[in-house]
Amino acid sequence: MAEPKFLVVRLGSLGDIVHTFPAVAALRETFPGGKIVWVTDRRWRELVESSGLANEIWLLDTRSLQSISTMRKRVHDEGFDASIDYQGLWKSAAIPFLAGVSKRIGFSSETVREFGVPILYSDKVRVSGTHIAEQNGELSLQVGTRKGIGEFSLHAPVAAKQAVSNTLHAEGVGEYFVLSPGGGWISKCWPAERYGQLAMRLHAEHGVRSVINFGPGEEALVERVVAAAGDEKPLCCSAEFGQLMALLQAAKAVVAGDTGPLHLADALGTKVVAIFGPTDPARNGPFFGKGTVLRAKNVESTYKRQDMPHPSLLEISVDDVLTALREANAF
Repeated sequence: MAEPKFLVVRLGSLGDIVHTFPAVAALRETFPGGKIVWVTDRRWRELVESSGLANEIWLLDTRSLQSISTMRKRVHDEGFDASIDYQGLWKSAAIPFLAGVSKRIGFSSETVREFGVPILYSDKVRVSGTHIAEQNGELSLQVGTRKGIGEFSLHAPVAAKQAVSNTLHAEGVGEYFVLSPGGGWISKCWPAERYGQLAMRLHAEHGVRSVINFGPGEEALVERVVAAAGDEKPLCCSAEFGQLMALLQAAKAVVAGDTGPLHLADALGTKVVAIFGPTDPARNGPFFGKGTVLRAKNVESTYKRQDMPHPSLLEISVDDVLTALREANAF
């Protein structure tokens, strides 16, 4: 009997791909000789490669009709036994449908964000798990995996580790914490000024420097962090992906909100303190066992994007974070 071929579709983003790895690892464990092709956005190729779970990675630009047409033909010609759409959007569900994959697995209407998407699936899975990683695993079970969650490991490239080490040494940074103040939308971000105050106190009280990680478009946010840090002047870093992995993996701990670097650090085995506001940590929080979640009591979960920090985030103090780091034996 020929080994099965699976098409995995998860286009982005960083944290969501990390939370897809356990489900794809379950595929790999159950079908070690099977072929897994992962369709993703070019931006996340290195991330998917780092997991070692896919035999091939195919890149799709959903803004390009030519890319969509080429991908449709490529999928059709490969002849997959099943596709699994771990994203649940029109753009992720369309390719397997248009390519004529007969078994197309995806979330039922109770889970998807975009109305009507399940019409493109042959198998609509009504999930019962709470965390998104567990829900992804329920899709894998639909093709006969022994379990929904499998084991995988991530490792930063050796060259990236050396580059980060050289940069830190040149800046006089030894042991360090990573603070990641961004988070996609402002209402789930702990105030930048508190990150700055945290950096100042970590250095003053524990002698440990902080590295501020930020992404494109977050320069103004970082300026506010640095201004609040006073004389501490933390190192600011917007690294390419391999170096980001190295930076996170070597940190004493990472402090962040519900954002990609938090979940990547968690998967890398680094201690994390996750500051949650409106989004539900039971669904989107640290999944891999080394995370401490700080969240105010009785918060009603919402994914509505707003341009001010959610009021519940203001209830979490710098002292709360320092206490969480201490209890995690981060210093």
